[in-house]
Amino acid sequence: MKTVLITGCSSGYGLETARQFHAQGWNVIATMRTPREDVLPSSDRLRVLALDVTKSGSIGALLEASGAIDVLVNNAGIGIMGAFEVTPMATVREVFETNTFGVMAMTQAVLPQFRERRSGVVVNVTSSATLAPMPLVAVYTASKMAIEGFTASLAFELEAFNVRVKLVEPGYGPTTRFTSNTGSRMDGLFPEAYASFAESVFASVGQPAAVTTESDVAEAVWRAANDASGQLRFAAGADAVALAQSR
Repeated sequence: MKTVLITGCSSGYGLETARQFHAQGWNVIATMRTPREDVLPSSDRLRVLALDVTKSGSIGALLEASGAIDVLVNNAGIGIMGAFEVTPMATVREVFETNTFGVMAMTQAVLPQFRERRSGVVVNVTSSATLAPMPLVAVYTASKMAIEGFTASLAFELEAFNVRVKLVEPGYGPTTRFTSNTGSRMDGLFPEAYASFAESVFASVGQPAAVTTESDVAEAVWRAANDASGQLRFAAGADAVALAQSR
């Protein structure tokens, strides 16, 4: 029986992905900063463990407790919107610590066991913003674009060890979901000079033709994790699929 380790499982894509793999009969290690047992079914094939991807000690303790895994899903991330002009560099670094460096740190931590076994899959969840960048998410997009390049290069690097590396690119979801873990980071990021522009942006995306669901992403992650071909990118959601095809 295979084991998957998923980051950022307290809600949204990570939570639904944990449910998807569990329903398919896998052992699931669902991680989150503050473990919540109540969001997932009680099962001897499912463990909820603490993890902060920005802290090396937390990563080390998790992997020691986890044992061998077959698939790593790097899903944990921070969504943020606002005018770049007024975004503090401390906030920029904080976003990159989770969205970019956290993914790299988790990947680096599991690669020794994958390489030695000559088996394993890393699935990195990015965003359709990497397919069609939009305004007011420059920092978020940059953090995800970095992972796109990282993943594409790493896929070639690890091919000789039979380790696969994949990308899942979710489409547009409700803004409230995107910013649910932002906290106070967006305070002051929409100054008066940008107010009318921001209003027009919100109006243009307020009623999208299609919305990507948690299930769309979980199914795309499942496909990516089980794909034995050389396919790198897996769009998730009808809008992301359309963007990927147009690109």
